[in-house]
Amino acid sequence: MPLKLLVKTRSVVCLSSCHLRLLSTEITTVVSPPQPPAEQEAPVIKQALEILRRPEKEWDAAQLNQILFSASPFFLFKIARRLPSSSQALKFLQFLRQSSSDPSPPPDERSLSHALQAVFELASRQPNSTQSVYEVYTASRDLGVQLTPNAAAILLRCLGRNGMMSEAEFFFNGFDSAVKNSHVRNVWIKLLLQSGRFDDALKVLDEMLQPNDFTAAQFFTFFLNWRSHGRLIPEEEMIDLVLKFARLGVFPTSVWTTQFVTMLSWKRKINSAWNLLDELMKLEAPVDAAPCNALLTGLGKEMDIKKMNAVMVKMKEAEIQPDVVTFGILINHLCKHRRLDQALEVLDKMQGEMSIEPDVVIFNTIIDGLSKVGRQEEAFELVEKMKSQHRGCSPNTVTYNCLIDGFCKAGEIDKGINLFHEMQEMELVPNAITVNTLVHGMCMYGRTSNAVRFFYEMRSKGLWGTAVSYTSLIDAFCKVNNIARAIEIFDEMVTDGFPPDSYVYYTLISGLTRAGRMNEALTYFQTLKDSGFSPDVVCYNVLISGLFNTNKADKAREIFEEMEKAGARPDGVTYNTLIAYHAKDGNFIEARKLLKKMVNEGHVPTVVTYGALIHAYCLNQKVNEAMALFKELRGSSKVTPNGVIYNILIDCLCKKQDVQQALALMDDMEVRGAKASANTFNAVFRALREERMVNKAFELMDRMVRQGINPDYMTMDILTEWLSGIGEMEKLRRFVEGCTVSEGDHAAGDGAAAAAS
Repeated sequence: MPLKLLVKTRSVVCLSSCHLRLLSTEITTVVSPPQPPAEQEAPVIKQALEILRRPEKEWDAAQLNQILFSASPFFLFKIARRLPSSSQALKFLQFLRQSSSDPSPPPDERSLSHALQAVFELASRQPNSTQSVYEVYTASRDLGVQLTPNAAAILLRCLGRNGMMSEAEFFFNGFDSAVKNSHVRNVWIKLLLQSGRFDDALKVLDEMLQPNDFTAAQFFTFFLNWRSHGRLIPEEEMIDLVLKFARLGVFPTSVWTTQFVTMLSWKRKINSAWNLLDELMKLEAPVDAAPCNALLTGLGKEMDIKKMNAVMVKMKEAEIQPDVVTFGILINHLCKHRRLDQALEVLDKMQGEMSIEPDVVIFNTIIDGLSKVGRQEEAFELVEKMKSQHRGCSPNTVTYNCLIDGFCKAGEIDKGINLFHEMQEMELVPNAITVNTLVHGMCMYGRTSNAVRFFYEMRSKGLWGTAVSYTSLIDAFCKVNNIARAIEIFDEMVTDGFPPDSYVYYTLISGLTRAGRMNEALTYFQTLKDSGFSPDVVCYNVLISGLFNTNKADKAREIFEEMEKAGARPDGVTYNTLIAYHAKDGNFIEARKLLKKMVNEGHVPTVVTYGALIHAYCLNQKVNEAMALFKELRGSSKVTPNGVIYNILIDCLCKKQDVQQALALMDDMEVRGAKASANTFNAVFRALREERMVNKAFELMDRMVRQGINPDYMTMDILTEWLSGIGEMEKLRRFVEGCTVSEGDHAAGDGAAAAAS
């Protein structure tokens, strides 16, 4: 019967329980039957194969019977297995079945079944294995030879391997329950899981009396390769099944458990990972440090130091010995979160109580952590400790790089250079990171000439930095407005074979923009895009601001439109720049539109936003509009006016001779804690002088003293000219000495002072 008609003829095919009955003893993983000693098998097998390899019509049946039935029946399996093809092995099986009706002692059913198993094995290895296996199955049914579980498993595997799951399911369901032992069920579970039929595999699992390690392994593999099966198994379902196996005494190995915990942690299901490991420990599963380390890593990423400590307690209760990796994970995350004192405590505990020697990675982690928080001297002491106490854990290049970085960031460049020479004396080879660190440190603290000299000296010795070194030099020259040298370093970088990244381009564009060289900045901006980089919002903001500042408003708007089309979403800085320009230009309608658009896109206007508008209103003599916007700002709970905005308004009000409102703003400023400056008081002093309100000026002089604001030359110029004319130089002297000057009721004195003026 052709294989493709198998499904259509299922109702016709009769799988007799006799034919599929399991042999007397359940075989789970046996590949071949019990065998007699090797010295007995060779002659018999050789004689039988000499006959069977001839054409069938040349077989000497009598001689073959004499050979076969005078020897152990288990030879039948080995003989069938050594035949060149399944068709010849099947003919041998047919011969055996026909011989069983002869007067000579027939082969027992068990021997025939094992011979059939050998035929199945041969068929499964042939090119057209599916068709061959099915033909063997059909012939075995006609011969009435019983299937072994291994033969049934071969049939299922062959069909499943060729994607014929419907046919395989038909056969599996038709097998007698005795045939479907653990081995056969495991094979079927594996095929179901490989087909993504998780629920069907669970049903087969429920039918098994005693799942084994192989059963569990199929499900565990499925869980860890869930992406390849097109179905996301809920974590809770996975954990429940793992624990179900564990309660049956089938525990995941430490490797499996580690992989489960890692997967759950990666999916940010850290509580589920914790619960799984906790339950496995309670069930006395074989848990060692590895899965605990995986959990600690996940908790570290979640910054949950408290639970990391709880895991350590749990390990101690379960008598799980931490290893150097365990302590390394703890120390690494403590250092990342700037908890250096705790990291040092763990190091002491590791060496003392646990008698575990830290490796160089752990030392380097703590040294790097100490260096990053400005505790360079402690880091240096730890290096000295490594040298003296840990012969197998000597400082390496990474150790010194961490130290050098710490001293350079603290501005102690000379100590960094000394460490560089020390590492060379210790025959440690500096690397590109060493060069980058020292060059960047020198540039950051204004020692650009030294950085250039060091950079070229190292390069002449074959020790090159990376693009980081070039970028540091370019940035340093841009900051001192030496654009020509910055461009020269950039060109040299390209020539030396270091492709510029987006940050290098941004550094140069930013420097050119600060220098007002917008045409060159735009040229490098275009080169950045031509090189395949996408400018970010920061780069666009720098260009837009520079173009507005150099009166290239049309080009700035063009860049803004390009920014939106490129998908670089404008941020608050972008809108503040645009609003400030349009407001300063007197285009308040456009500025207000931009403010509305800014809010609609989810950006919260800041004090800078309001300050730019208020300043522009004041410049355009629109004091009422400025005050209205100020009241809107002051009424907002999210934005608080700063001293700059108060100063702008007070100066504008004073110029408009609205001194009373200016004084009210000064009072409000003090209440809200906004910092005034000498300029604030100078503006009010001028207005008070125009209004001849000298006693109010004395009150402001006292306020300056109380607030600790020192008068500048402009303050002294205003007050000297005014107070000398009305005979109040004594008060000015006291003011200069930092003493209060007001006396008595100033309200009554204002009129007399005004008359004297």
